[in-house]
Amino acid sequence: MHAGLRIRHGLTVGTLLSALMVSNVQAESECPPAGGWATPAGEVLDSAELYKELATADAVLLGERHDRMDHHRWQLGTLAALHGQRPDMVIGLEMLPRSKQAVLDAWVAGELDPDTFLDASEWYKHWGFDPELYWPILHFARVHDVPLLALNLEREKIRQLGHEGWDALDAEARDGVSAPAEASAGYRDYLQAVLERHPSGMGPNGDRFIATQLAWDRMMAGAIADRIEAGGDSPPLVVAIIGSGHLEFGYGVPHQLADLGVTESPVLLPREPGACGNADPDLARAVFGVPADERFERSSRMLGVQIEPVEPGIRIQAVQEGSIGEAAGLQAGDHVLKAGERSLQAVADLQRVVQSVQPGTWLPLEIERDGERMERVARFPLED
Repeated sequence: MHAGLRIRHGLTVGTLLSALMVSNVQAESECPPAGGWATPAGEVLDSAELYKELATADAVLLGERHDRMDHHRWQLGTLAALHGQRPDMVIGLEMLPRSKQAVLDAWVAGELDPDTFLDASEWYKHWGFDPELYWPILHFARVHDVPLLALNLEREKIRQLGHEGWDALDAEARDGVSAPAEASAGYRDYLQAVLERHPSGMGPNGDRFIATQLAWDRMMAGAIADRIEAGGDSPPLVVAIIGSGHLEFGYGVPHQLADLGVTESPVLLPREPGACGNADPDLARAVFGVPADERFERSSRMLGVQIEPVEPGIRIQAVQEGSIGEAAGLQAGDHVLKAGERSLQAVADLQRVVQSVQPGTWLPLEIERDGERMERVARFPLED
């Protein structure tokens, strides 16, 4: 499900992990100082010394909760500090698949304006989170001529690998990436705890969920390892921006990187006051005290509907009780053809429109119900 619309494309692993982050060790840590670094156990770290250490790594992995602006601001500051140490830096992005690498290259080269970039990258199809969260990082790369690296495959290919096995895609389709290393027992427990907190529970698809997560981890690790290897005797420092659930305890991407021969890939995580998490030293190399301020966060506007792509437009599968969609009179089975002035051809089209709606305004929706076209109006209340 995507955060803005409650869209159902099956389980989206990264989003689920971001929303349902868990730990399998219960000891709590003290919060790191706001604006400062500490170990997970709370030992304060010297920033200058930490950056010098990180500059000698093969890769640095920056975690995030995808919908938190404060996490992305922290990432931007960390990128800037690391770039001062290693101007040969490359920024890896979980957000886009390899098929969009040329678009990232064109963006850094200054050949695309923001709207063209969003269209050419099919941002809303492949990621869906508000691009405003990521613009500062994208502009940083452009201003400083830092290469951007697409780490992922298309979601449907990731699911295919997880559901049908590694031979479901030929080597070319998976960019030559080899099958993942087996998950550790700790990682399986971690993922099972995540999925059990999902409303559907583990169920019969638990093994598929874990296999899909491994495929996701391996593809991102493969992209990082390939870029390092391509550098020969002078490899760049790859700094990858990835959801924290793929990084914690070294279970996901770091484990796959180690299997690929990339052994120095420290994990850095943001930590907010009151949400400092686990004190296990294996959680990450370091955590940063993010001075969270909800006034600067992007609101997550939601219709409260579950939808699927159909012809024509998109179809509502379910409407959440008490939601904006219910108040607008939307019903399961409705085909949504138009939102505002935009005709809807894909799920991402509606997501894009909803994210642009300002609080306190109305969004007209053209729908088809039982062969009859009609208009409904979604009213988005002012925020507190």
